[in-house]
Amino acid sequence: MEMEVQVRLFATLKDRAGREVITVRLPDGASVADLLRAVAEAYPSLQPYLPSTVVAINHEFAFPEDDVRPGDEVALFPPVSGGGEDPEPPEVIALTAEPIDLNALVRAVTTPRTGAVALFVGVVRGEEGDRQVEALEYEAYRPMAEAKMRQVLAEIRARWPLACGIALVQRIGRMAVGEVTVAVAVSAGHRHEGIFEAARYGIDRLKEIVPIWKKERGPHGELWIEGHYHPSPADVSPPSS
Repeated sequence: MEMEVQVRLFATLKDRAGREVITVRLPDGASVADLLRAVAEAYPSLQPYLPSTVVAINHEFAFPEDDVRPGDEVALFPPVSGGGEDPEPPEVIALTAEPIDLNALVRAVTTPRTGAVALFVGVVRGEEGDRQVEALEYEAYRPMAEAKMRQVLAEIRARWPLACGIALVQRIGRMAVGEVTVAVAVSAGHRHEGIFEAARYGIDRLKEIVPIWKKERGPHGELWIEGHYHPSPADVSPPSS
């Protein structure tokens, strides 16, 4: 059984989502941790803020292991106004079955010092050589894919230190011709600070090391499209310190 939970958003979260209330579907017996994962998948623009987000249920603070029940009043908000530490640069990693909201993605990587955003978008092409394509179906080895997407983001951060916000979003499931399948966004203070190169590097590396596959569907039937890149030891993510 599933339940539908309405979540109230405040301050930065409300602005990034573009709405005051969002709705997520959760299995019965879900926890606050499950709720946050569902929010991250359904609303990638909120993902950078969730690690520091405060959760309240029925007007009291809630924690990852707490249960979410039907009819609960759930609220998400940032820490209460106070200290003056510089915020961490926004980072978004998402594998989602939902359509990718490009405007929300641009907002997610935009900060007060942002003056330029480079956005790469991949869409389903209607033909591949002499084959007509009706749809593509993407699947991922999710735990490894998310880890490798984080590795790609870290590589971008190391190579282009002037980059501010970075987002890597891959859609999974079936998509028709013209639908957005993947998006890479990189922001910086100015357009000449490497954002175009960083966005291109991001999509190239996604296609090299992130375990995501696509099945092509058309009048010819179904065909898995496989790449030719074989990882080397250099593609192994360094251990966390």
